[in-house]
Amino acid sequence: MHIARIGGGSVEQPAADMIGSKAANLARMAALGLPVPPAFVLPIDLCAAIVAGESEARAAVGESLRDGIAFLEQATGRKFGDKRNPLLVSVRSGAAHSMPGMLDTVLNVGCAPAVVDGLIRMSGHAHFAWDCRRRFIESFAQVVLRLDPAPFARKLDELVAAERAGGEHGLDSEALERLAAEYRQIVESEDDVLPDDPMQQLEAAAHAVYRSWMSPRAVTYRRLQGLDDLKGTAVTVQAMVYGNRNFRSGSGVAFSRDPSTGAAEPVIDVLFAAQGEDVVSGQRTPDNEAALGRRLTDVARQLREVLGLLERDFADVQDVEFTIEDGKLWILQTRAAKRTPRAALRIAIDLVHEGLIDREEALRRLEGVPFERLARQHLNDVGVPAACGISASPGIAVGRAAFNAERAVALAESGTPVILLRPDTSTADVAGFSAAAGIVTAVGGRTAHAALVARQMGKPCVVGCAALTVDTNGQAARLGETLIKEGDWLSIEGETGAIYLGCGTVITEHAEAELAEIESWRSKVA
Repeated sequence: MHIARIGGGSVEQPAADMIGSKAANLARMAALGLPVPPAFVLPIDLCAAIVAGESEARAAVGESLRDGIAFLEQATGRKFGDKRNPLLVSVRSGAAHSMPGMLDTVLNVGCAPAVVDGLIRMSGHAHFAWDCRRRFIESFAQVVLRLDPAPFARKLDELVAAERAGGEHGLDSEALERLAAEYRQIVESEDDVLPDDPMQQLEAAAHAVYRSWMSPRAVTYRRLQGLDDLKGTAVTVQAMVYGNRNFRSGSGVAFSRDPSTGAAEPVIDVLFAAQGEDVVSGQRTPDNEAALGRRLTDVARQLREVLGLLERDFADVQDVEFTIEDGKLWILQTRAAKRTPRAALRIAIDLVHEGLIDREEALRRLEGVPFERLARQHLNDVGVPAACGISASPGIAVGRAAFNAERAVALAESGTPVILLRPDTSTADVAGFSAAAGIVTAVGGRTAHAALVARQMGKPCVVGCAALTVDTNGQAARLGETLIKEGDWLSIEGETGAIYLGCGTVITEHAEAELAEIESWRSKVA
């Protein structure tokens, strides 16, 4: 079976319906000369057969993975499973239509025990090497072996507390080595096997990514977005670049324009000494472009240039995932940014004025945009905010508190507007997002996958609210000193990130000027 090759001197650019939009855009960026880690892709047409467990498809995947790894070894000068200069890979999903955060990814594949020494030799940093090992075990256990994430999180919390580390980044290399051993014990206590052979790891990860096509959150998302005609996901295997290598490294997400308001300024979130899943999972609150500029001025400048180039080439606002490894910028993904209805209107008008698209294309992009959501709203009769977080999606929401997706759905079905309060933004909560009038989380950033989904659904969303703690077991929360119980009224302003106690009054102002311009286009096109 032919595999698509990306980077490393390859000029292939297969269609998105064969290799998924994510991989097709990677190939396009590589052709533009952007710094894209080399990769190869297993096609979408194998997905259904792998999900069905067909032996011929499994054999085809194994053969293709061996061919692909040989390509990556040649392209990078590293060797998969080597003890001196090892190659690790990420195993990523990618359908023909973007499904942010709904499918699975396994990072650091190939990080067997013997490879840890190779990472130490390669980097000179034992902390980095053991961090990769513990991340691999956790990712493999949860995605491939389908183990409960709670025991891993508990072990990490216990170790951080015992070491008085203040967080996982305060753990030294010896503590991370112990953590990796304890993670392995969790796997073995479930009578599961964590393979030490890198090729076995890779095959298992590829099969798991294909199977994630039928995960409950992916099936729910396709139903909600009208994507049931998609045929499956591709699997992209890409050489790892390491945002966790040192403090001149990091991972982030950037938008070429503000996807909440449409303002023509980039939105950049970055976590230093972190890998990409730390950012998009919504489990940590990232730094911004100013912090990146202070630490890595040249990278910040280069990233802005990349965003401008991609927006011009794709003629649309781009959502870009990037990694910085020891001061070098790598681009891992670009796609058309999910945006709010108000941002969609402003962006379409601005792109026409800038000559990137014509009026006909702008009107096509605005088809189906709910213009009734374009009005600007603000709250009245709410007093001062009880707390503030980070604006992830604008708009006003007033509703009764719920603390998990199931209760949000149940309350909404009874006719009650709901504000969903969560510890972090998780794409597993997609059904609750759809049912809720608004979403608030204690941690996370505006570029987390779940925040993207909230914007796409037009739901007001506030993330990274440090004053919020959520007890999902006890079905309660605290907003500062105030206890919030299920059913209590809350009001949120998505644009400012403000959260108020009680039931506010919503004042509406319509976007008359922008709508008038769109109507004038329609008459001229007609």
